[in-house]
Amino acid sequence: MAYLLDIGSILSTRSNLNGFRRGDVFILRCDGRIVFGDEGAVLRERVGNMLSGSPKIVVNLTGVNYIDSGGLGILVGLSVSARNRGGELKLVSPSKRVNDLLQRTNLDTILRVYGNDEEAVAAFRKTSSLRDRQQIRKTS
Repeated sequence: MAYLLDIGSILSTRSNLNGFRRGDVFILRCDGRIVFGDEGAVLRERVGNMLSGSPKIVVNLTGVNYIDSGGLGILVGLSVSARNRGGELKLVSPSKRVNDLLQRTNLDTILRVYGNDEEAVAAFRKTSSLRDRQQIRKTS
């Protein structure tokens, strides 16, 4: 099942957020800024709503040119929410500026960063496969 979520009209002209599902992984493509305030609140709300359907979230940051401390807090909070539901939030393709920010704050050690959507989705499959093998060993 694949569908597109376009909430650009809800966000200010500085942000755009589109999403689709690939298997049990939800992929969001963000453009603009992730900041404290209405823009960040929309991201938090949308991902929060998606977590009940799938706790496996990929946030593609290719079009994000700015993240403030509030935006970093939103990403960390969403990551915690995903982990509490047995999933994870993965980041994809941050700009050099955003990647430098993640490294300076050491958040790249908490939020896993991948080169593209396919790598992030494949990492979810590897994690699921490893968990399945561990479950089989426990029940044997």
